[in-house]
Amino acid sequence: MRALTWQGKRKVSVETVPDPALREPDDVIIEVTSTAICGSDLHLYEVLGPFMNAGDIIGHEPMGRVIEAGPDAGLTVGDRVVVPFTISCGSCWMCGRGLTTQCERTQVREYGSGAALYGYSRLYGSVPGGQAEYLRVPFAGFNPIRVGPDLPDHRYLFLSDILPTAWQGVQYAGIGPGDTLTVYGLGPVGQFAARIGVHLGAQVTAIDPVPERRALAERYGVQTFDLTDDVNERIRDLTAGRGPDAVIDAVGMEAHGSPAAKLAQQTVGLLPDPVGRKLMETGGVDRVAALHGAIDLVRRGGTVSLSGVYGGQASPMPMLTLFDKQIQLRMGQCNVKAWVEDLLPLVEDPDDPLGTEDLVTHRLPLDDAPDAYEMFQKKTDGCIKVVLDPRL
Repeated sequence: MRALTWQGKRKVSVETVPDPALREPDDVIIEVTSTAICGSDLHLYEVLGPFMNAGDIIGHEPMGRVIEAGPDAGLTVGDRVVVPFTISCGSCWMCGRGLTTQCERTQVREYGSGAALYGYSRLYGSVPGGQAEYLRVPFAGFNPIRVGPDLPDHRYLFLSDILPTAWQGVQYAGIGPGDTLTVYGLGPVGQFAARIGVHLGAQVTAIDPVPERRALAERYGVQTFDLTDDVNERIRDLTAGRGPDAVIDAVGMEAHGSPAAKLAQQTVGLLPDPVGRKLMETGGVDRVAALHGAIDLVRRGGTVSLSGVYGGQASPMPMLTLFDKQIQLRMGQCNVKAWVEDLLPLVEDPDDPLGTEDLVTHRLPLDDAPDAYEMFQKKTDGCIKVVLDPRL
């Protein structure tokens, strides 16, 4: 089959690799019909190279149709499914409590990590990812989300990651009707988080330096701001000088600013892999400008919810400010299956209240993926969300 493989920092290529095969009785193989590039994939492209192997198949936002099924899979050939990015058994102590990102049967204990993820480095199990023609899906009786046959892929595809990630971020923020919410970053997760906030009745503001992203969010009733030196003060002025009730950081470790951490990230990419891994494991290599901005902006007694991915073990935290302002801080990989019951009616609603119809700016053949990664990272050609179709 053809698959997108990691080959080095800022270098991915489509290669011919062996087809996946059933290994366990509850496995299935799907033919991938849509697979998205996630902002988290850019961390592999840029920062997490020391944990990658040349030839690793990447991607963790796929959906498709079952073409082979093990006897205990609970699915049949022809079923249409979305595949969540986490690999979880559904029956362990953690999964039983809805914490599928902490699945005790797939935890990557070598690195002290939670549940294995598709296509996401040795830190999360080096499992072949979904930017490929075919994908092996384990624990098929629990993991995949079976969906109907009629609606287009993009109505369902984002259930794999970014839509439940945004939903969890808003739920962790604890906002409701009449509350105020600010979203740092209007990439795909930030777009959905802002729309969800509006859908739930909050007054939503958002910060992003890219005009196209701001314009898209404004179509959903979000008041947007450029990333300027005085942006926090401007938003405080809208909230009686206090700041919003909650702030979602939907940016993560590749935020603008933090020049020292930017240098550390660049250095990691130049070091031999064992040395680079050690620096990632013990050093503060995140660019935490968005997180610090969120902590500064949120009102006293408010909540900061982290949806953006962070990877450094010693990134500095303003503990005095967190304690003095009595800030609640919530975060973590998304427990996708915990939110599907809430989200499925919304993505199937004919009115499309969360705007799944208009998030994708580029739908491209798999062979175009290397150029698409560069475009997505550099935010050129109005790129907000890329979906790859391996059948094109």
